[in-house]
Amino acid sequence: MATIRLPAVTLLVLVVATPAWAYVGPGAGLSLLGAFVALLSAIVAAVAFLVLWPLRMRRARRARTRAGDIERATEQGRVNPDGSS
Repeated sequence: MATIRLPAVTLLVLVVATPAWAYVGPGAGLSLLGAFVALLSAIVAAVAFLVLWPLRMRRARRARTRAGDIERATEQGRVNPDGSS
């Protein structure tokens, strides 16, 4: 008898209960908006990082190449040590 009573009462409560039209106050709404803005900002920053990474590496490689060219030219006596010709 007890095994039938619990599911019956549960079903009765679910069927008879009316939906609660809850009020979402300004604090909860602003918290949700702030979380959404933070999530969107994180996604934009991640995409920007992925797009800009190859460009930064190319720029760094080019700077290392130029520094090596100046160093080799200085060793060969073609350029002054301060980089001027």
